[in-house]
Amino acid sequence: MAEAPTDIASLDPAGLAEALTALGQPSFRRRQLMAWLYGRLAPDFAGMTDLPASLRENLANSYTLNQPDALEVQRSSDGTRKYLWRFADGVTVESVGIPSGDRLTVCFSTQAGCPMGCAFCATGRGGFTRDLLPGEMTWQVALTARDFGLRASNAVAMGQGEPFQNYDATLGGLRLMNAPDGLGIRARHLTVSTCGVIPGIRRLATEPEQFTLAASLHSAVQATRDRLMPGVKRWPLEELKSTLIDYTHRTGRRPTLEYALIAGENDTPEEIAALVAFARGWMSHVNLIPVNPVAGTKASRPGDPRIAQVAAALEAAGVETSVRTERGTDIDAACGQLTQRHRVSAE
Repeated sequence: MAEAPTDIASLDPAGLAEALTALGQPSFRRRQLMAWLYGRLAPDFAGMTDLPASLRENLANSYTLNQPDALEVQRSSDGTRKYLWRFADGVTVESVGIPSGDRLTVCFSTQAGCPMGCAFCATGRGGFTRDLLPGEMTWQVALTARDFGLRASNAVAMGQGEPFQNYDATLGGLRLMNAPDGLGIRARHLTVSTCGVIPGIRRLATEPEQFTLAASLHSAVQATRDRLMPGVKRWPLEELKSTLIDYTHRTGRRPTLEYALIAGENDTPEEIAALVAFARGWMSHVNLIPVNPVAGTKASRPGDPRIAQVAAALEAAGVETSVRTERGTDIDAACGQLTQRHRVSAE
């Protein structure tokens, strides 16, 4: 019985090199193949004209190549675009393109759905379908960039899913995006956002690339955080803090602490005092994110004066702080709003 073809999207740069070596090809073929797959976005192997015909035939016999289809593109009044992608198996995910002048940031998904179940997040409320492959992540970024007619300058794993629950594929995707013959995005402009999966943070600290880390905190009070983020109850705040501090010592890089401000929930004086105590005295940056509306939740954002008070309290304590300017809220494309919802009928 013939072996089923492998999805080419499952291979990271090292995997592509191994595949080509197995086919008796010289090392430079990896650069050519990666450029066709993710730089030029070739829809099939036959069109990769600078590869030998025999190699193209072998690739077509051994691998499948199925770029995702854009089922829908929504356009925000601020220029943001949200994409609903469908993969060959029918699974769908969303990603977001955020332009700023001639620069483009793409927020991509690492899983279809999410198993973490955060109380204020639309993705988690929809459940988990499957992990994405390295190439499926990279295609989200590359196809979004092509639609804008811009090169992606930044990419952030802040879409659907918990990247560190799909660690190997996420790192493979980041490496495809970072590779000069892939998307050529600088490592420091590639960000991984985790709910606080400690084994993943520890692994990232040992990687050779200078990828950027963001950790979703959302409360520095254990009981509150457990209620808001049940998927990371097993990793207490004390362990998370010590792991992040160790990460800074190992890498010399400053992680971002993401904090979704929820009125009456985690913006009280007690909660902010705990946040100050968590973030003060080590190399961190707090990014305050006024919570975005999500159907089925009661979470609401504080008023602008309270947001300013929280930021001022952190800065007065010597904690580097910023307030995120949300983009795409009118098309449900902002933080916590991505789903796998179909708005058009699939053919």
